[in-house]
Amino acid sequence: MRNFDLTPLYRASVGFDRLADVMDRALSADVAAPTYPPYNIEKTGEDAYRISIAVAGFSADDLNVEVRDGAVIVSARKAEEEDGRSYLHRGIATRAFERKFTLADHVRVKGASHLDGMLHIDLVREIPEALKPRRIEIAKTATKVEKLDA
Repeated sequence: MRNFDLTPLYRASVGFDRLADVMDRALSADVAAPTYPPYNIEKTGEDAYRISIAVAGFSADDLNVEVRDGAVIVSARKAEEEDGRSYLHRGIATRAFERKFTLADHVRVKGASHLDGMLHIDLVREIPEALKPRRIEIAKTATKVEKLDA
C-alpha cells in the first residue's frame, strides 16, 4: 500500500487538520482490520444516517454507546455466564469489542435502539443557521447616471 504525505495539507490550510487526520487514519489502516461485529452504514434521509451493528447474543445492558472526541464509540462486554451450560458448538460470538465511527462536523447522535439482535444508532446532520446558504437582497437605487458632454 502506498503512503501519502499529508504534510502539505497541514502547511497550506487552517482548520482542516481533523480532515487530514481522518484521511491519514483511513489511508494507513491495517489490512487486517477487525471485522467483528459486522455493521452497515446507511443514508436514511437528506441529512440522516443510521449505523446498524449485528450484536447477536448481547443484551442492551451489555452494550455501551458514547460520543467522544468527534466519534461514536460502541463497545460491548458480555458478563460471564454461570449457568453451567455445555455447548457442543458455539457459533454465536459474544466476545468483547469496541468499534469507533468518526463523525463529520455538525453530525450528532439522535438516538440508539436495540431490537432483534441489531443495534441501530441514528445520526442527523444539523447545520447551524450561520453556515446555511442565505439569499442576499440587492438594493435598488434611484440614482441616475449623468452623461458628460465632451
